[in-house]
Amino acid sequence: MRFSNSVIVFGFMIAIALMTFVSGSNYRTAQAEAIYPPLGKFVEVTGGRVHYLQEGSGPHVVLVHGASGNMRDFTFDLLGRLTDRYTVTVFDRPGLGYTDRVPGVAKGATATEGDSPMDQASMLREAATIIGITNPVVVGHSLGGIVAYAWALEGLHTENLVNAKAVVSLAGVAMPWPGDLGWHYSHNGSAFGGAVTIPLMSAIVSRAYVRNQVGDIFAPHAPPSGYAEYVGVGLALRPDSFRANIRQINTLRPHVVEMAKSYPELFLPIEIVHGTADETVPINIHTSEIAKIVSSANVVALDGVGHMPHHTHPEAVLQAINRAIIRAGL
Repeated sequence: MRFSNSVIVFGFMIAIALMTFVSGSNYRTAQAEAIYPPLGKFVEVTGGRVHYLQEGSGPHVVLVHGASGNMRDFTFDLLGRLTDRYTVTVFDRPGLGYTDRVPGVAKGATATEGDSPMDQASMLREAATIIGITNPVVVGHSLGGIVAYAWALEGLHTENLVNAKAVVSLAGVAMPWPGDLGWHYSHNGSAFGGAVTIPLMSAIVSRAYVRNQVGDIFAPHAPPSGYAEYVGVGLALRPDSFRANIRQINTLRPHVVEMAKSYPELFLPIEIVHGTADETVPINIHTSEIAKIVSSANVVALDGVGHMPHHTHPEAVLQAINRAIIRAGL
């Protein structure tokens, strides 16, 4: 009987702790959304809605952000460098920022399914069709790079005005990598992690920790002044977005393996800008390998540069986008 009572008390304490964490994460979610409201408009697509911002005039350029991010990563600086010559559309990827997750993907706290790059690309392509994007150059950073490749691959099997005319990869995921992703992803991508650990982290992660994480992404360079305050990291710490991001990364590799089989069929212009000091998406694993099998890939390797070339070396990125436009005949 004593043991039973102890179990009941322990269970009650766990329940109270979980309620506290959920309450804390809900408060921080509301706070993040109040500080970082949507920047653009919404378009209804099959099974949800997509958040986008469109500015400028000229040939269409689409910007797709990376993991743990949202469109603010591009609106901080790069967008303003492009709109004098291009119509630029920035999307929040499915599950992040203010875009819904891919329809049909399990979304509960204990689910483990991720939104595949092909499904993400299909959702964004549908949005692009509705808002009138034609013949785009699709630019993807980091995990957004594999979504940009998926956007191009879908065009191999269908005639559509939103088919990519060129791809620009900025430190983009492209090829299968050796080994696993580590405890952070395997644990938080599990049912227990989604239900317990993610609400806990959402409730208690400190601003100092967030700043350190932002600094690590930019290493060996420093983030631009004001970037950490602008980009809205709190949006990625909302439990639903946190889960979506973890699951997308945790389930990504098998999709990349399948996609890589079709890369030799890609003959559209591909421009790649990648730093040699990138430890997040290593150039030797991704860019160097895809360049061996895609004849149209032009690689600009930035010596000593890390994972954020669009912030640390924007001129190299602008030149790559301009080359893609010219190579595509736009």
